[in-house]
Amino acid sequence: MDTLVGQRMRIAELGGKRVAIWGFGREGRAALAALREHHPAQLFTLFCTAAEVDAARAFDPALTVSGSEPDATTLAEFDVVVKSPGISAYKPALLAAQARGTTVSSGTALWFAEHSFEKQPDAHVIAVTGTKGKSTTSAMLAHLARSLGVRAALAGNIGLPLLELRAQHADLWVIELSSFQTAEAGALALGVVTSLYEEHLDWHGSRERYRADKLRLADVSRQLLVNALQPALLEYTQSHPQRLLFGQPEGWHVADGFIRRGTQDVFPLAQLAAPGVHNALNACAALAALAALGMDALAAAPALASFRPLPHRLQPLGERAGFHWVNDSISTAPQATLAALQTLSGRAITVLVGGHDRGLDWTPFVEAMRAAPPHAIICMGSNGGRIEAALRAGDVSCVVMRVDDLASAVSEAMASTPQGGVILLSPGAPSFDQFKDYAARGRRFAELAGFDGAAIAGIDGLGLG
Repeated sequence: MDTLVGQRMRIAELGGKRVAIWGFGREGRAALAALREHHPAQLFTLFCTAAEVDAARAFDPALTVSGSEPDATTLAEFDVVVKSPGISAYKPALLAAQARGTTVSSGTALWFAEHSFEKQPDAHVIAVTGTKGKSTTSAMLAHLARSLGVRAALAGNIGLPLLELRAQHADLWVIELSSFQTAEAGALALGVVTSLYEEHLDWHGSRERYRADKLRLADVSRQLLVNALQPALLEYTQSHPQRLLFGQPEGWHVADGFIRRGTQDVFPLAQLAAPGVHNALNACAALAALAALGMDALAAAPALASFRPLPHRLQPLGERAGFHWVNDSISTAPQATLAALQTLSGRAITVLVGGHDRGLDWTPFVEAMRAAPPHAIICMGSNGGRIEAALRAGDVSCVVMRVDDLASAVSEAMASTPQGGVILLSPGAPSFDQFKDYAARGRRFAELAGFDGAAIAGIDGLGLG
């Protein structure tokens, strides 16, 4: 398939068509609201889970609601299916329906049909993707732009569906896109790729397809900004005609305790509230993106001092029961866990790993643990047994244990970590085996540690500012 969604259609073009919405999360509700706003009398069908049927009928009483997953025959009855990001574009039922003429769209595709760079040559639309770093980079970008007086919107995969801002105007759109959404983007001024590892193999079906889908962003980006520290990413993007780099000494990079532009010290890392060299590199990406659009990145850089780190990303919760607690629940790949351990190196760390098993390769993690083991590694969740076996086979010289769930992991961590040590939740795996999402997992971790789980949530700067 050349595209994961069909041709990008404007919402007005859906009038009179047989339209189904698949998914009743926040993205699905935003799509429903947008469709109903434009076509108040039109009949729409929603496919959701059985548990969501009553809420869906209350949300839009005119909907035809089905609480079961549609098959190919059912989907083929519709002209257009607007799917939520969590619905894999490679589901056999969707592919079969497309082969029979059904167009597959999404909230992201609908928004881009209205706002693409091709339609508005002076519009500043930046899309940020990457296996890790995309949310922080996006939030930093919007924060820095606003410090220059730019009316900037922050939306997308970061937690605010684009269609919720459908009637809004911004001078700069900063849009985070997951690998589920990159193929749905229309033409834009600048694409940013922060990193590229393997992830979401269950959705994409293979490592090669994940990489290809992620890098579809390059196809629609007039300029493409990528991480110079990743050789594979450089190789995959070398043919882009207007490729820019961050992380190299000639441009925005991290060295000797500073964020630098070339040889110029611009911002001291000690003043960056988001911890770790990886977050400093995210800041380099944000600054380089501003510069690529002709904005004064040097003038914006001091605003990094007032940037509030995003929750669940190496989030220090505080001290309880003699331990320091760090919530890195957003970690859904082993590389992210390694970055967390590197940031906290030099301390006695018990790290909690494991969750939903997507078949990712933990060999690099095991090799790193053999070279520099933490105090203890507690494996949990559906892939906990596989991780434990790999660590033991690798003769990792620290305490390694296996438990079933997060509560047991926290209990074992408290029993085995020395006073003053760090208990780090950095699972390197998704949460779907036991939690709705990484945020729910992070909140539960905070509660088990004795903190207010509700108080740690919330992303500053979403929407317009």
